[in-house]
Amino acid sequence: MKKKLIIVTYWIAAILATAFLLVSLDYELWKGIMIGMIFLLCSIALGFFLTKNNREASPARARNSIFIILGVFSMALFLIIVLHTVFLYMDQPGDDYTVFKDILSPLLINPVFIALILSVLAYGEYRLQKYLDAKLPQGTQKITFTSDYNKITVLKSDILYIESRDKEVRIITKDGKEYRNRTGISQWENILGEQFLRIHRAFLVNIAETRPCSPETVITGDKELPVSRKYKESKKKFIG
Repeated sequence: MKKKLIIVTYWIAAILATAFLLVSLDYELWKGIMIGMIFLLCSIALGFFLTKNNREASPARARNSIFIILGVFSMALFLIIVLHTVFLYMDQPGDDYTVFKDILSPLLINPVFIALILSVLAYGEYRLQKYLDAKLPQGTQKITFTSDYNKITVLKSDILYIESRDKEVRIITKDGKEYRNRTGISQWENILGEQFLRIHRAFLVNIAETRPCSPETVITGDKELPVSRKYKESKKKFIG
């Protein structure tokens, strides 16, 4: 809970810092806040997809990183143009030529500025996450979820693996308990973070509790789990 509060505080500070920067460029504060929210959302997307791509031990990782950066940058530019169009129609209704001309503001014709803001916000959150993970060891981090209409809280370090079964997943813990939940395994991968590794479309394992068995399998607790071809390089990199 404390970690989430710190991250949300960072998000608010990032939006306000961006807004005040834009105020210095003659934007109204509320408009700066709206644009700051776009920058923040895009920086979160940038960090999320780059982190996920970095965990894939694939020859295409560098190429995918470029596509991710270009995609997020294009999305940010598009959203800012749309927002500027709304602003300008509010300020100058009916004057299409003026609106079109004024859209080309210094902010929009300077891609370096946009890339710099996105990079600073994404890197800031990345460093904050690393700092919090170091200050809050995995053994003390708790995960809360719903299983069979009951609210369950477990230590992240007590989760051995997640198994996807049709429309639900099973959370297996060290004490042998098994919980059912309807959150998708990809979402669990994001929730649990870097201490867990996807080894198969149906399995997500706790790296600290997993050891290699063969090139095609790993052992987590007393369970032998398959490693699919797609994740073999990741398994070799993080588990052995």
